[in-house]
Amino acid sequence: MTADRDPTGQWPSLSVVIPLRNSARDLPRCLDAVLTQDYPGPVEVVMAVGPSDDGTDDLAAHAAEADHRIKIVPNPSGRTANALNAAIAASGGEIVARVDGQAILPARYLRHAVSTLRATGADNVGGIQDATGDTTFERAVAVAMTSRFGVGNAAFHYGGEPGPADTVYLGVFRRSTLERAGGFDETLVRNQDYELNWRIRDSGGVVWFDPRLRVRYRPRSSLRRLAKQYFEYGQWKREVLRRHPRSARLRQLVPPAAVAANAAGLLLAVAGRRRALVIPGTYVLGAVTAAVVAGRTAGSSVTVRLPAVFAVMHHAWGLGFLLSRRKSPRRR
Repeated sequence: MTADRDPTGQWPSLSVVIPLRNSARDLPRCLDAVLTQDYPGPVEVVMAVGPSDDGTDDLAAHAAEADHRIKIVPNPSGRTANALNAAIAASGGEIVARVDGQAILPARYLRHAVSTLRATGADNVGGIQDATGDTTFERAVAVAMTSRFGVGNAAFHYGGEPGPADTVYLGVFRRSTLERAGGFDETLVRNQDYELNWRIRDSGGVVWFDPRLRVRYRPRSSLRRLAKQYFEYGQWKREVLRRHPRSARLRQLVPPAAVAANAAGLLLAVAGRRRALVIPGTYVLGAVTAAVVAGRTAGSSVTVRLPAVFAVMHHAWGLGFLLSRRKSPRRR
C-alpha cells in the first residue's frame, strides 16, 4: 500500500485543534496551510484562544467568519493543555490532529498522517519539527535545534527511520486513543506532549515517527525568549520524570549534569584550583566545535551565534531541571 492511499476508499472525518495565545504573527500562514490541505475527507478546525494582547482574538474571529469549517472556543487559563482539551471536546472528527499556531503544515501532511495511522495501526503519528528562522538569530536557533550537540538523539528534531518512537512533534491521534488516555494533563505547563505519549505507550499503544511529516516551526526571536522557553522545558521535564520515572532518557539528564559540572569547575577555580577550569573549558571547546560543524552551510553570521545559542539552550534547560519544585499531582 502506498503511504497516501486509503485501502477502503473512505477517509475518516478529521479535526484540527489549534491552541492560540499571542499568535498573531504566524496565525495567517498557519491557517492557510491547514485550510488548503490535500485531504479527501471532511476537515474541521477548532481554535482554542487564550488571553492575548497582539490581536490574536480578532484574527481568529475574522477567520471563523470567513470559513464555516472554523470554530472558536475560549481558553481563559491560557495554558496549552487546557486549550487542547477544550478544542478536542468541541470537535467531532474520528481523527484529531494537533497543530500549533506557529506551525506550517506541508500540503499533504494530513493525508500522509492518516494513511500512516491506518497502515501501521498506531495510536499517534507525527514527524519532524523543521525549525526554520527568518532572522539571523532565528536561523542560528534552528541550526542548534537540528544538531545532536544541541538536542541529543531526539529524532523528531532532525529525522531518522520511520518506526515506533518515544515522542513526535505535534501528533495526529485516533480520537479513541485520546479518550482512553484522558487527554492532555492540564497540570503541566510544558512537556504535556511527551507525557501524553508516555501514557499512550505505557498502556500498550504505539507512537509512530514518520520522517516525511516535516512541519515548519519558527524558533524564538531572542536569547531572552529562548532562555525562558528552555528553562520551562527543563522545569516541567523534571516534574514529568517525578510522575513517570521510567520515562527518563539519558539525553534528558545531560543538561543538568553539564550545568552542575561547569558550575563546580568555576567555583573550584575561584577557590584557587585553576585546573578545574578544564571542565567549563571543555564545554566551551565542544560548543565552538559543534558550531563550526553545524553551521558550515549556514554562513558565518549564523555560526558565530551558535556557541551562545547552545550555551543558553543547555544551561537554561539544566537550571530549570535542577531548580524545579514539585508540582501538584496529576488531576487524573
